[in-house]
Amino acid sequence: METAIKAASEIVRDYKRLFVNRGAYTLQSSRPHPESGRYYYFRPKAKGTGAELSLTAATIRRHLEGELTIGLYAINPSTQRAKWVAIDADYASAMEDLLKLQYFLQQDSVEAALEMSKRGGHLWIFMQKPALARECRIYIYNLALKLGVRIKGAGLAEGIEVFPKHDELREGEFGNAIRGPLGIHRGANRRYWFYGADYDLEKQISYLNHLRKVSEEQLRTFIAGKTMPPEFARKRPSAHQFGSFVHAPGHEFRILDHVGKLRKVGRNYVTQCPSCAEAGQDRSGDNLAISIEDPRKYLCWAGCQKEMIRRAVGCPIRVRQSA
Repeated sequence: METAIKAASEIVRDYKRLFVNRGAYTLQSSRPHPESGRYYYFRPKAKGTGAELSLTAATIRRHLEGELTIGLYAINPSTQRAKWVAIDADYASAMEDLLKLQYFLQQDSVEAALEMSKRGGHLWIFMQKPALARECRIYIYNLALKLGVRIKGAGLAEGIEVFPKHDELREGEFGNAIRGPLGIHRGANRRYWFYGADYDLEKQISYLNHLRKVSEEQLRTFIAGKTMPPEFARKRPSAHQFGSFVHAPGHEFRILDHVGKLRKVGRNYVTQCPSCAEAGQDRSGDNLAISIEDPRKYLCWAGCQKEMIRRAVGCPIRVRQSA
């Protein structure tokens, strides 16, 4: 069992400054899904109103003290900037690749913090001030390719995953959340620490505070003359294409026409979520639940909105145009 930990207000404040870039967040379920046994993440909503909750200091404290586990979004869509980059690796040679990246980042005077995880690790890089997500991604993707580190996607089922996963987000989009560090993973029932300090909450936060942060000027020096490798560039429909989409007359959208292999779990079909798959997620192919009784009802357990799923399958929800 985990030893009880108390998070002082200074620790909560510093955690928010380091990791929180927007109010939206996810929660990991405290109970496993009855069919899959997985601890899914969801966006919490207020009881009664259904309004989405914003991350508060009290919730961060509960995360650090082990009462609940939050997931954090990298990009603030109002600025398209991120406070950090997290490199997630959970395959056979994951730690070898993360240590290689950490070493060569150090050659650029970038001090990256290595965090344990259930099957590998996460490597965190912090910015002095939030930097453009696109520029962060260009830097990491080019470095990984230079070092021969595998990147998931573009034909590879295993490899590192880079958060933020998008160059930018539209209004109402969230991107992909990653488990907030220093909480307790519900499935593993344990806390994963950073390797650079004693396994003590105050010392861990002190270690992260003292890491050298990357300036925007440094980042732009690193990526001078570079672009996103074309095999990993994410092409998205233009705002014009999205806004003008109209279904053919009499045609009703059917999610079952746009997904792959199905299997029955209780009262639902489960399959891979198209939006998760577009982002290189849902490797087990069970994030999307579709009601067998009424297939018009479907839900992504990882938190993808219906608009995101529809857009991923090339059938975005029509935006009404003003006269």
